[in-house]
Amino acid sequence: MTRFSSTADLARPGPWEDLPAAQQPDWRDHAARPAVCARLASAAPLVTAAEVRELRRTLSGLTTTGGLLLQLGDCAESFFECTPRHVERKLRVVDRLADSLGELTGRSVVRVGRMGGQFAKPRSRATESHGSIDIPSFRGHMINSEIATPLARQPEPLRMAWAYDAGAEVQRVMQAHREACARTPAGLGPWSSHEALVIDYESPLVRRDAGTDELYLSSAHLPWVGERTREPGGAHVTLLSRVVNPVGCKIGPAADPEEILRVCEALDPHREPGRLVLIPRMGRDGIREALPPIVRRVAKAGHPVIWLCDPMHGNTVTSRAGLKTRHLTDVITEAVRFRDILRKCRQHAAGLHLEVAADDVTECVGGSVEREEQITGHYTSLCDPRLNPEQALELIEAWAK
Repeated sequence: MTRFSSTADLARPGPWEDLPAAQQPDWRDHAARPAVCARLASAAPLVTAAEVRELRRTLSGLTTTGGLLLQLGDCAESFFECTPRHVERKLRVVDRLADSLGELTGRSVVRVGRMGGQFAKPRSRATESHGSIDIPSFRGHMINSEIATPLARQPEPLRMAWAYDAGAEVQRVMQAHREACARTPAGLGPWSSHEALVIDYESPLVRRDAGTDELYLSSAHLPWVGERTREPGGAHVTLLSRVVNPVGCKIGPAADPEEILRVCEALDPHREPGRLVLIPRMGRDGIREALPPIVRRVAKAGHPVIWLCDPMHGNTVTSRAGLKTRHLTDVITEAVRFRDILRKCRQHAAGLHLEVAADDVTECVGGSVEREEQITGHYTSLCDPRLNPEQALELIEAWAK
């Protein structure tokens, strides 16, 4: 059940609430929406201001120490996999891959999971075809169900309360894991992250730090804004510009350097180390031309950003059977090209942002999944295809060379 807190740390409604917001569920007139938003507004924070400050301090040293950041987890979290057993298994994969990256590079690795709130997904199409009918697209468990019927795909505001409760359980296990892992240096995580997509969910969870009077987003330690929602004057960027969390921004292959600079100015106006993570997701071919001018422009403007590579999203293809997949060779190629471009521009390639399952899924082609025909063997993703742990390790080994 949702935990409730005193009103001492609640923030007043922000200016972002009246701004344009892309990719929002169509539930504004739903009778349940006001009550759910009010419930979230009085709920206890899922992460604390002290935790946010600790992550900011840790990230601020990456560019000077050469430390790395590994951010990974499910494409879309399932409400049904937020139990302690599921979360602990995912955290073991995070630790295993981060430990491997640290051993290969001799560097410390900050661990961030796509966990505790990755329940909503932007979509390129509002509907999808099933047989002879079109139904609303699945947008993550916070919004609708993956069950392919018109009724199940209707947006339901009550799901925001379910997302909060599921996220609270994940955060509890993650906190216990941080405290129990004495072998992991303090500050290295694991920390939580998700795309701050649904304004009705994120806005009520903005809180005020009683110690500093600053606003922070209490739904995750490291929220990010997506390629489809990074408009500098829009609700998503404005919300993240007002909170003190470290924040991320995805960048696609069509991004213009001046456009990205405007996003940087909005999210990192004071040019603070540890504040802004830029995450290119451009595809194995697109990254060669698109990334260098953006890196040079951001560096020239003096933004001390953390550069992560998301080599997954730009390399999605459709198999002959109609399922989305990714080829590990393409993913590795983009990651290595990202690393080499950053080095050539004399910037720090700080790490990877990956979609990785805790199980031995067969959703991507590569490694033990030798042929495209094999991807149907164990395909359980709610949305986009994920690497299995062995495929992710192969990628990390190639990137760390």
